[in-house]
Order: sequence, then structure tokens, then C-alpha cells
Amino acid sequence: MSLRLAGPIAAAAIVVIVAMASLRSMAGQAPGPRTLDTKTPITYFIADGTGEVGYRSSDRQLAAWAFEAWDRSAQNQFRFQPATEEAAVVRLYWAEANEGQYGEMRPLLVGGRRGAAVYIRPDVDSLGDDIARRARADALLRDTIVYLTCVHELGHAVGLVHTSDFRDIMYYFGFGGDIVEFFERYRRQLRGRNDIAMFAGVSDTDVAKLRAIYGIR
Repeated sequence: MSLRLAGPIAAAAIVVIVAMASLRSMAGQAPGPRTLDTKTPITYFIADGTGEVGYRSSDRQLAAWAFEAWDRSAQNQFRFQPATEEAAVVRLYWAEANEGQYGEMRPLLVGGRRGAAVYIRPDVDSLGDDIARRARADALLRDTIVYLTCVHELGHAVGLVHTSDFRDIMYYFGFGGDIVEFFERYRRQLRGRNDIAMFAGVSDTDVAKLRAIYGIR
């Protein structure tokens, strides 16, 4: 279904889409990528989201797969390693509705190293009735939404910015586009949940930009 809606419904849909992709930390961003230091392994932490609306314990696996997707795309340049929250350079948290965005990245400085705190809201009901209804009927679509949101926000964490190309995981919904199809095209690749570990969900352009800013051939 496209986003050609009318009246208050259209306005609400636009708010949802922009909220999902917008990043307070990216507002007024300086030119050039904000890359991470890859000279040593990049430590990461995935929080337990028990108590957050919409959270499932299996969401931690989706987040771990999202880290792995970017590491593979960077030819294992990041060498992500799990760590305690205090020691982690990149930290992923599960957010509640009162925290605003569906996904957000905030820069961190950890022991003198550039890092990032990523916030993911696992409550897909907040994306509107159409997506919520589909996700309730299809667990893999629900997991697709949470997983791709993790990939998108971690893309910001490693230095990528929004694009206007609908094929990219870093696409910004403020440009418009069919939000349902954005998730459904990934969902169609999956036969089971474990397939998510095999399909990164990033475009060739996403990978090329990532490798360019890190000097990876």
C-alpha cells in the first residue's frame, strides 16, 4: 500500500514516517562522516528491553545480526566484540513511546573514542494501523521491521548519513515512498527467522559508501 492518504490520516502517516527515520543527533550535522576508530576491536552492548512496550527477548538476536551485517559489509573491519555497558563504544537500547523517535542515534565519547548510543523502539504498533495489522499476522514482518531499524540506526553509528535512494537501508522517509513496501521487499526474501542472519538488508550503494569512508577496497 502506498502513502497516498487523505486528510488527518495522511498527516498522521507522515508524522510516523518522519519520526521513524529522523535523528535528533543528525540535525545540523557537520560535513563529512563520523567514523569509528577501527584500529582496535569495536566493543558493543545490547541492552535487555524487558518492560519496554512491544519488546521480545528474541529482539536481542535481531540487534546482534544487525551488528554482524555491518561488519560483513565492511569486510570484518569493525571486529565487533561484546562488552559491558560502561566499556562499550556502541550501545543499543530499547526505547519506549515517550522517548519520541522510532529509531535514533546519539553520539558518544567513550574513553576518548568516538562511539554511539542507538535507541530502537520495538513497538511496531506505533507505525500505524496498516503496518501493525500486517505485523500481527506475520511474525517475520514484525522481526523485519525491528531488524531493519537496527541496521539503519547502526548505519548512522558507523558514520553513514541518510540518502534519497529508496533502495538504500539509509533511505530517509522524509522523501516519501511506500513504507510498507520498504519492509515487505526484505520480508519476501525470508523463509524462516534464521534467514535474517544471511540477508543484511543493505544496498550495494550502502556498502560502497561504507567502504569508501573507511578506506576499504
